[in-house]
Amino acid sequence: MPIYMDLHIVPGVTAKDVAEAHKLDVYLEKDHSCKCMTYWVDELRGHVFCLIDAPSKEKVTELHNKAHGLTPHKIIEVQPNLVESFLGRISDPEEAELTDTGLKLINETSFRIILATKMNDPVLLQQQIGLEKATAMIRQLNTIIRREIANGNGLETENAGSDFIVSFTSAAKAIACAFAIQQALNDNDLKPAGLKMSIHAGQPVAKKEDLFGDTIQLAERLCFIGKPMQISITSTVKELVSKDLLLNKETNLYTLSAQDQNLLHLLFSTLDENFQDPDFNMDEYCSSVAMSKSQLYRKTMALCDMSPNNLLKEYRLEKATELMKRKQPSISDITFDSGFNSPSYFTKCFKKKYGILPMAYLDMLK
Repeated sequence: MPIYMDLHIVPGVTAKDVAEAHKLDVYLEKDHSCKCMTYWVDELRGHVFCLIDAPSKEKVTELHNKAHGLTPHKIIEVQPNLVESFLGRISDPEEAELTDTGLKLINETSFRIILATKMNDPVLLQQQIGLEKATAMIRQLNTIIRREIANGNGLETENAGSDFIVSFTSAAKAIACAFAIQQALNDNDLKPAGLKMSIHAGQPVAKKEDLFGDTIQLAERLCFIGKPMQISITSTVKELVSKDLLLNKETNLYTLSAQDQNLLHLLFSTLDENFQDPDFNMDEYCSSVAMSKSQLYRKTMALCDMSPNNLLKEYRLEKATELMKRKQPSISDITFDSGFNSPSYFTKCFKKKYGILPMAYLDMLK
């Protein structure tokens, strides 16, 4: 059966409240063809997350309603191995406290700090410095990153491709890990890898339908606008650590304010919705975000260090390379699916940015 994770928003909830509700769920689980695997409770934020093996989302809701009446605010389907790679478990922790009445108390938050890394495209790196050097550099880079993840007690999550998504329970450890990786790259002359890092924090279930989807999305957007060898930190993470941790480091660090965090979400959400439309232009961009051209230009330059027009073009090129890696059949398909209005213009933009023709890039992917 599928595995689901649900979110309950219960202000003022306690670990004991959740333990008692979970006991009622377990008592009735067979009546609804479910298996209650475990849960997480965040007393500070009033959030509860249940992991349940069930035939459907409807059965999860039925079980909760019948057991205690706490209807989930959201339910998503998850892969148990992915849950474990982010949260460290998919069953009750062995060290859970038992009350005098035998009630098992789990007081463990699912709030995680997520470190995302993004290096230069391995195919383009190979084209720039040669296959042998690129392979050796990527191998050394991965070794360094995995070493520092282990030193910081982070969890490397399952992630396709050459980049990393890492889960931490401590913001201080996530930042220390990023600093250590940055220093090691400087010491080992790995700057050509162009590694960018970003750190955000959040809960496993939010607006998106995938696990930690909202948190990862913002972290990846920060990597998109970040500079090579830079660490970008959201205001959410900054609030979790002392100022000394950030001020005392001689490092390439960028901290996003809460206002800029909202602006980043607005700019990229609009791009997500419209980039495939070749007729989407700056007038429509301004209308979508409710800004004048001068406002949009000023804010985009300050946040992304590029004009809105260049941001749109860079975003489409990024999407185009993603499509190529999925082995779409023709340059024409890639052109129009990524929002460019002609193959010749797409080819010109691609060559200018990456120094290689799209067909040559496709050939190197084979």
